[in-house]
Amino acid sequence: QVQLVESGGGLVQAGGSLRLSCAASGRTYSAEAMGWFRQAPGKEREFLASITWRAGNTYYADSVKGRFTISRDNAKNTVYLQMNSLKPEDTAVYYCAEMPRGYSNYDYWGQGTQVTVSS
Repeated sequence: QVQLVESGGGLVQAGGSLRLSCAASGRTYSAEAMGWFRQAPGKEREFLASITWRAGNTYYADSVKGRFTISRDNAKNTVYLQMNSLKPEDTAVYYCAEMPRGYSNYDYWGQGTQVTVSS
């Protein structure tokens, strides 16, 4: 069973930066892709960024393009989300998710990490 554990969330002032990490365990194959999502209170879950595991191709939502960067370390089975120029509206619970090889949906999810940006 795949397990994803996020870390790196916290409280930061507007304009600051945070780097989130997501460590994957329990699988013996390469994922198709890994993604980052967030959900703010009263809002639907929002896609932020994804990266294909083998080629490293990246995709971003317009809301974070140019501010957030997704990357991966295949050897450590870890994906990162570097978040710069944070805004109060970035406050949310951030989740990582895994799309298994050969699939088109994110089937595995972490427990989430809280990011709070103060103004």
